[in-house]
Amino acid sequence: MNKVALSAAPKLDFNSPKLVRHRKIRKLKDKLASISIGLGGSSVILAISLIFFYLLYEIMPLFKSAEMQAVASYSIPAKESGASLYYAIEEQAEKALRVTKNGQVIFFNTQDGGTDSSYQLPLPANASITSFTAASPASRTLLAGLSNGQVIIFKHSYRITYPENKREISPYLEFPFGKVAMDMDPTGSPIVFTSLSLTDDAILIVGANDQHKLFSTRFLKEENFMSGEISLEAEAVTMPSLDGKPNYIVAEPGMRWVFVATNKNQINIFDLSDNEAKIHSTVKLNGNETIIGMELLLGGSSILVSSSSGEVSQWFMVRDEQNDYTLQRIRDFSIINQSNEKAKITHLEIEHRRKGFSVTDSQGNVSLFNSTSHTKVLTQHIVDMPITLSAMAPRANYALFESSDGQLHFWHIDNEHPEISFSALWQKVWYEGYSEPDYIWQSSAANNDFEPKYSLSPLAFGTLKAAFYAMLVATPLAICGALYTAYFMAPALRRKVKPSIELMEALPTVILGFLAGLFFAPFMEAHLPGIFTWLLLTPFALIAFGFIWVNLPERIRHFIPEGWDPILLIPVIILVTWFSMEMSPVLEVSFFGGDMRSWLTNDMGIGFDQRNALVVGAAMGFAVIPTIFSITEDAIFSVPKHLSYGSLALGATQWQTMTRVILPTASPGIFSAVMIGMGRAVGETMIVLMATGNTPIMDINIFEGMRTLSANIAVEMPESEVGGTHFRILFLAAFVLFVFTFVVNTLAEYVRQSLRSKYTVI
Repeated sequence: MNKVALSAAPKLDFNSPKLVRHRKIRKLKDKLASISIGLGGSSVILAISLIFFYLLYEIMPLFKSAEMQAVASYSIPAKESGASLYYAIEEQAEKALRVTKNGQVIFFNTQDGGTDSSYQLPLPANASITSFTAASPASRTLLAGLSNGQVIIFKHSYRITYPENKREISPYLEFPFGKVAMDMDPTGSPIVFTSLSLTDDAILIVGANDQHKLFSTRFLKEENFMSGEISLEAEAVTMPSLDGKPNYIVAEPGMRWVFVATNKNQINIFDLSDNEAKIHSTVKLNGNETIIGMELLLGGSSILVSSSSGEVSQWFMVRDEQNDYTLQRIRDFSIINQSNEKAKITHLEIEHRRKGFSVTDSQGNVSLFNSTSHTKVLTQHIVDMPITLSAMAPRANYALFESSDGQLHFWHIDNEHPEISFSALWQKVWYEGYSEPDYIWQSSAANNDFEPKYSLSPLAFGTLKAAFYAMLVATPLAICGALYTAYFMAPALRRKVKPSIELMEALPTVILGFLAGLFFAPFMEAHLPGIFTWLLLTPFALIAFGFIWVNLPERIRHFIPEGWDPILLIPVIILVTWFSMEMSPVLEVSFFGGDMRSWLTNDMGIGFDQRNALVVGAAMGFAVIPTIFSITEDAIFSVPKHLSYGSLALGATQWQTMTRVILPTASPGIFSAVMIGMGRAVGETMIVLMATGNTPIMDINIFEGMRTLSANIAVEMPESEVGGTHFRILFLAAFVLFVFTFVVNTLAEYVRQSLRSKYTVI
């Protein structure tokens, strides 16, 4: 046997300069790629963290506790002028007003108590002040009831000038209806209780004399256009007799209702719709309660009743099912002292621009409350003796307190957001003018007496409702379409269908919202029977066509290349759509009396809004379909082919292979697609903004609209006051949306990883 000499194997030099340089460059590229990817991922995490902390930064002031700080204490200005009846503070909290029992009006500096100016009310001879009341705080109008049965109305005003660029406030008195006292009680008896109500056109004065008789006069205003003088035309209103002694009287600004508290612990409600007042109803307090005070809350819809039991109760008129009004006790506020006992109330002061009030007690404490949030905001000890009178600045940032030792105490108040509480944000609240507690979002109104309603519940509900109907439309269509496209469709057709559907995602959502709101919503309203007919007929038509197609002779079916037969469904869908729309008027006349919308509303009791959840579900579902379809299709197409080939080789059908092999393996990707689609639906803004009607209601009805968190932020953020309660609550809504998305995505990732570990292909 011949031996063949083998040549020596060539030697390879792996350390040649070229290879060394190549390895260095590759190592550098790998390092740069690693750093870039790490920086990119870190940047995303940092950006999300910054968003999270910025939202927290904006909303944390909402939950900051109120604080009070002492500014100054001094003796009562002009103490020799008599006992104090009333205090008030002007807008800038630099000047204050004191009215005395002798008819003296003293303006003084709040910082040191120095007297600025003093006025004597033009009281008639031998007349003295026997009662005193104020109209709405914003009007700065006061009324003094006199011992001769007359009243005098005056107003404290402030002129602001800027000499040498320094603010100077000059207080003065006005007498808008003349300096002459007006006759009120025909008998000339001393007036012991009064109430004043003002509007632009009229004045209502209600009072009681020392004989416990009620009287009332309505004055109509007439202004002289030349001189600006206002003349009053009196209209006497006959008041019926009371069963008991009147203790407190309150007339609401609408001049219809007058509330009179008596010594029998009753509140009598008088209806002044006509010139003769009628007793509308009577409400009795609990047996152990004695009424010691009654005031109107801002806006004049609610009355606050102070009782000897150390509680303040809020009442307002509520319309019942018979369209009649009843006075109902809505909520109670307890005044608890430092010994955890109910303290004796000495004075109640109403905030000028919010639904809040302060209560002072006999132990020198002041408590701040807010009626809407039903919370005690703060309790602060002021002085070690009873507080007899108090006043709050219009901005509720300063307050004056008179103690029984003849001292005045001027305090600063930091209480920016008293309207916020868990119950006000997420629970039902009984708002003024509503027949029952409800979830309401209404952040603004045309008047200054408005009670803001900041319930986030209808917005969160609307967000979930819109997402639910969008996913109800998008999920089955996108997943089923992806299954067919990735597994059954011909590759050539797939290369055309998949990019076409993915291109749908590039369509701006504002266009979809525009089409949904201005075209699809009116079209759906006009063709409701046809829409539902189409929804019912389309599945049956597709199944019937499929049955007919598979039973046709093979020579006919072979005209269509394998995998291209879905194209034949397009004319079927067009035909069913045309038939359904043509039948819509016939069905509407035959079954719904010619108007399905009226039939739903009147016969079925189902409300119908043109821009409703059905429209949103279709439009937003159309926007979400490409996202779910693309990710699902990629997940199914990425399943290793040897799994499906092995299943088919073992005798499984294509359907069995799809349901038992492909779907479980692709389930992590499919689940991710659904979660990403849901995140898109939850955060969608323009479609829901333009196609929902933006009605913040909590109704699962598919024919009613909704308002979502994102749409609400987009609509109201430009109109909100920076740093205000409304502004920060919108940031809170964004934070809720952020947290909701984060929780859903975290849960989705956990489920995805569980599915991935269960169905991982090794």
